[in-house]
Amino acid sequence: MGALQLQRQNRPFRALWSARAISFAGDSLSLVALMLHVASTTGQALAVSLLLLAGDLAPALFSPLTGAISDRFDLKRVMIACELLQGALLLLIALAMPPLPLLLVLVAARAIAGHVFLPASRAAVPALVPGDSLEAANSTLGFGTNASEALGPLLAAALFPLVGIRGVLLADAASFLVSAALLASLPSLPPAASGEQGRPSLLHDARLGLGYILSAPAVRVIALGFFAVVLFNGVDDVALVVLAKETLRAGDSAVGLLLGAVGLGLLAGYALLARYGSRASMVVMLLLGFAVSSIGNLLTGLAWAVSAAFSMQAVRGAGIAAMDVATNTLLQRLVPPELLGRVFGNLYGAIGVAAALSYVGGGLLLDATSAPVTLMVAGAGGTVATLVTGFALPAAIRKSTRG
Repeated sequence: MGALQLQRQNRPFRALWSARAISFAGDSLSLVALMLHVASTTGQALAVSLLLLAGDLAPALFSPLTGAISDRFDLKRVMIACELLQGALLLLIALAMPPLPLLLVLVAARAIAGHVFLPASRAAVPALVPGDSLEAANSTLGFGTNASEALGPLLAAALFPLVGIRGVLLADAASFLVSAALLASLPSLPPAASGEQGRPSLLHDARLGLGYILSAPAVRVIALGFFAVVLFNGVDDVALVVLAKETLRAGDSAVGLLLGAVGLGLLAGYALLARYGSRASMVVMLLLGFAVSSIGNLLTGLAWAVSAAFSMQAVRGAGIAAMDVATNTLLQRLVPPELLGRVFGNLYGAIGVAAALSYVGGGLLLDATSAPVTLMVAGAGGTVATLVTGFALPAAIRKSTRG
């Protein structure tokens, strides 16, 4: 079933897609508003960095537990509760405009709730979509969420003159309520292990999820490969700013072009995969995505002009779309349903940690060398990680299939 046919004929999936798109658009709205609020009230770049860190690192620290919640309770109720909680926290922030320490706590709490929602929404897809349509479903979800994230800052720019920062935050809170209302139309999605008696504690479930990832060969290789690729390439956003302004001697508009190129490539990649992804091997797609996303950075480091760097980053965006769709589809097919939430929760948490480490290590490398060197090192490291994953993954999948 193609993407358009899936949207037309599968009402529950359409509701999930719409809820995620609205929620992600609201997230990008509030992120812009909060960054501007913190920058204007504190005047410190460090405060903005702390805001971003609270939103990215805090969920990663709790990822084993957030995924375990998805496997323990009805997925529909989990997703609705997460959206309502995020909406309530945004409403509190908008009304109180608290000082920075309390704001960071509230932002971290909202991010953790969002991190519970994310694996739950991914674990719900196999229950709503036929197995042969998973590629189209994951591609369509990726297209919708990334288009919404790209649209959010533009909506924020249009709303600021009319309603101000507080109004934009209230709009985000309202988006979570709309998302929860859409999710209410889903059928019940009970946990796969709902028949168990005397279930152990949430911590035990979390440890079991980590143990499964370590013991399942294919899942372990996919997770480690994804972690390594992000670890090397996560610094590219910072490096692209320096590349445009210092190496290529271009202005701020060139920075926007390079940062936007990946987004355009992502949307194009998701659109193509939604149409043709079911014809491809997901193992090949995963490795191709790893390779393209890494080699794209390596070639960007060799770029002689903004146009060349733009082209390389756009192609890289398509590679990121491929690795995202392939990872989600493979895990949805390989992992037992009762463990799927924990696997996704831990994977997303690991990616957050890898990105944070890449910012730190890549920033140090950027200060010590230059933007082209940093991008080439990042791309080369990601390419090596791709080759190692390519050697290990086919045998690991055979072992997992036999198991």
